[in-house]
Amino acid sequence: MTQNKLKLNQNKTEALVVQTKNSYSSCPVDSIQLDNAADPVDASRTVKSLGVLFDQFLTFEDQVNSIISCCNIHLRNLRVIGSKLNYDLKRQLIHCLIFSKLDYCNGLLYGLPDSLIKKLQKVQNSCVRFLFGWKAIKKWESVTPFLKKAHFLPIRQRIEYKIALTVFKCVNNIAPEYITKCIDIKSQPVRVLRTEEDYFLLNVPPISNYSKTERSFCYCGPSVWNQLPYQLRTLTDIVLFKKRLKTHLFEKVFV
Repeated sequence: MTQNKLKLNQNKTEALVVQTKNSYSSCPVDSIQLDNAADPVDASRTVKSLGVLFDQFLTFEDQVNSIISCCNIHLRNLRVIGSKLNYDLKRQLIHCLIFSKLDYCNGLLYGLPDSLIKKLQKVQNSCVRFLFGWKAIKKWESVTPFLKKAHFLPIRQRIEYKIALTVFKCVNNIAPEYITKCIDIKSQPVRVLRTEEDYFLLNVPPISNYSKTERSFCYCGPSVWNQLPYQLRTLTDIVLFKKRLKTHLFEKVFV
């Protein structure tokens, strides 16, 4: 900004210092002094970027709670008119109003603790109960058979679906360059002694000292991709890949 003679508007500026909880307790950062700013910019605990809440420890608890709050509001409104809607219309409204929120930037939620994933899963379970009605699903009954009947992927598999699809776009050169650079195809030796399933694999970076680093795309992308069947990794048609990927993840959970 200094080189381009731009002035910083401190009223519209937020700063986020990403660090571990141990480093924060030993050396907290409350403000940042910029060269072209008269006063220091206070460090925020949470910052929103493109609709996603990033907290200073990258726990994404605020983001998960925000998604749940928004989805519950839509669910309450839908229950008011639920008796007037048929199955197909309920399904469309669930996809439009709720699943769109659950799937938005859900690749960032990879590797979160089970406690946070279960919170999001409860929202999806509530959608299934609304879809089939309280007469079909009693309060004490499990939602899993109806989740299978509706052909809905659970939350964790929806996250893996998004990551695998992004890697597919990188491998087939239809993703932005800055994302494609995060993926490195594993080179094969001239003399191959292993089975053909070793082709179309990606290099997984060495294990980091920080657990949150392994949640980044350059780590989780190759890990999710390498777990896919060989027949899936060799596909080049994106429509066919989406269809078979969902089938694979669905069978992995329910079959």
